[in-house]
Amino acid sequence: MKKRIFTTVTLVCCLLICFAAVADMSGKWTGKITTPDGNELQINYVFKVDGGKLTGTAQGDGSPTVIDSGVVKGSDFTFSVSNPEGVVFKHAGKFYPEGDSIGVNIDVNGNKIHATLKRDNK
Repeated sequence: MKKRIFTTVTLVCCLLICFAAVADMSGKWTGKITTPDGNELQINYVFKVDGGKLTGTAQGDGSPTVIDSGVVKGSDFTFSVSNPEGVVFKHAGKFYPEGDSIGVNIDVNGNKIHATLKRDNK
């Protein structure tokens, strides 16, 4: 009986570890934000996670911008992007692997904007 319980627990743990290894926020993500002036804007991200480092690009209504200072700690992350005028937009968020979604808060000149990103499978 003890052997059967041990085997079952071991198999469940291995399965959970496999799911954790597969759950990765690398890839293309998309969402929408409402800007402080009331306009809706499509946002697109391409993330690449390598250990605790987050790189990639972010894009609003212009050309893609390189992600700076990207850090991943568990399912939490932070990074910054700058527009051509040099304005820095700080991002902080959380990856939810069970829902394959990302919640991100963007600091736009002191205004906090929240977005939910979904994986873009195109």
